[in-house]
Amino acid sequence: MSVAELDTMPATLEAELNYYLDTGEMPVSLVAGPGGLDTRVGGGTSEPHRVTLRNGRLHLGEFAVDKNGFVFVPHPTKVADFYDEAEVRRVYYPEMEALIKREAGAKRVVVFDHTLRTQDEAQRETRQIRDVVRRVHNDYTEFSARKRVRDLMGDEAEELLRHRFAIVQCWRPIRLPVESWPLAIADSRTLDKKNMVVTERRYEDRVGQTMAITWDPNHRWYWFPQMRRDEALVFKVFDSETDGRSRWTAHTAFDDPTSPPNPRFRESIEIRTLAFF
Repeated sequence: MSVAELDTMPATLEAELNYYLDTGEMPVSLVAGPGGLDTRVGGGTSEPHRVTLRNGRLHLGEFAVDKNGFVFVPHPTKVADFYDEAEVRRVYYPEMEALIKREAGAKRVVVFDHTLRTQDEAQRETRQIRDVVRRVHNDYTEFSARKRVRDLMGDEAEELLRHRFAIVQCWRPIRLPVESWPLAIADSRTLDKKNMVVTERRYEDRVGQTMAITWDPNHRWYWFPQMRRDEALVFKVFDSETDGRSRWTAHTAFDDPTSPPNPRFRESIEIRTLAFF
């Protein structure tokens, strides 16, 4: 992005993020199939809070995966069509393994899942992809992260679980620069475990867990305006190591008050990996 473009962007903005209001009852969501919308059947409600977000493009040299929980990098991809699942698996998965090895310092990376998202209802139904997530959350818990290793790594699982591992994700737009519902991400150093509430997610074939996040004025939020398809946000959603490095990263899509009139719909991909050290 050019210096002129950066100069026209705000250093901060005020926006509303949807936190979780904890009632003491475990939140439960029924996960819809591709193209559908999830249904909350138990737990508390959303609690909107107005927060200050910092323009992460002005702080790029400050971020590291183990320090802040995320890093933003230029990263061209050779994928021509992200809606071609075979191409994504053939081309994008190896690209992501190499990127996450580099940024997280892992010896081995296994891509196990990807999700396409848009807030365009017609596109979701036509393409059979998912909606953007409009709530502050983290994607894994202590239980669900280890279960993912056991579910995916077969006979290797128990040996791998004896050593450090992480779940590291990567997010990017797949076609046009993001003009609506960008991703906000919180510096992991400002997260406190007391604000993380285990959430049950019920799929047709399994039960998973994520974490809803309750309000804390100490959270330090960033966003990366007008993110493009040749840029990648790499972030950690679990780390088994408890030595003080980042372990979780709260994130959410948000309604950007600086979006242009009639913005183009966001289209994005997130990739999920197991990283072994």
